[in-house]
Amino acid sequence: MSLDLSKTASPAPASATLFTPESSSPTSSPTDISPALTKASSSTTLSSPSIEFVVAHYSEKLYWLKDVIAYCKIYSKGGPKNAPDFAFEELDNNGREGQTYLYYICKYYDELKDITVFTQGKAFDHTGMTALEMMDNALGTKVGQITTFGTQRDLELFDLWDGIPWKDYPCWQKWLGKNLEFIGKKAPQTPAQYLKDFFDNYGHAGPPMSVGFQPGAIFAVRRETIHRHPKKTYQKMLADLFEGDMVHNDPETGHFMERLWLATFCPEEYCCWTEAEVSMVERNQQGQLAKGRWHRTPPGVQVDEGHTNLSDEE
Repeated sequence: MSLDLSKTASPAPASATLFTPESSSPTSSPTDISPALTKASSSTTLSSPSIEFVVAHYSEKLYWLKDVIAYCKIYSKGGPKNAPDFAFEELDNNGREGQTYLYYICKYYDELKDITVFTQGKAFDHTGMTALEMMDNALGTKVGQITTFGTQRDLELFDLWDGIPWKDYPCWQKWLGKNLEFIGKKAPQTPAQYLKDFFDNYGHAGPPMSVGFQPGAIFAVRRETIHRHPKKTYQKMLADLFEGDMVHNDPETGHFMERLWLATFCPEEYCCWTEAEVSMVERNQQGQLAKGRWHRTPPGVQVDEGHTNLSDEE
């Protein structure tokens, strides 16, 4: 449905040092026309789509990408001692993978490939696919669709709109301090407030009953689907979530954004507003857990043993 996002801001992008032969300015002005979330429509042929991997790197070994390295844009936040063996652009260690993805979208909004694969530097916690298998799957991504690679971890459910009660989830203990409190930079707003600010709840009175998300934020999406929102929306997201007071290597907003990517691009499939919308089947046509049937992380457990597709590494 149509949303008026004309009041969104146009922040400057994060600072970066380029270690690649190409250079493109991330500061181009947003269009004066602010289209609403629109129905994605294809303007390119599906016969031979162009593709790019956006890799959010810190210190991970990237040998697993060698077969697709010609298609990769690597953004490294680990400093010189953790520099990858491949060409990369250095970014400040700020904002987790969400800041990297938004930086890329804002920088290349008008130059996006047909398909973009967004991935962390270490994908194996979340998928058992090789990079070539990920590319092969991604190339089949349709307009208005998101491809995930959850052979190890399936889609999860998020409904903690008033904020994440970290101490209630000891299975997330690596993000917790001695007092079971979140050790990073706490967000000034709740997930519900951000969803309202960015998307006006897609025309609803409040946030969805739940949304589905891919742990690790590893997914592929077409350019037309990204373009359902104007550039200024992504610029506002970058500013509000990861700039100003939220400049930090582990802001809570990064964890929020991990849970909102699919709902950002395809709310029709990944926002469940009422019980009546919960799918009658377990999985959708892409093989993902279907609408409203996403896995819910139980509170109070050290290990989420009920996790669908739980890998031996988790």
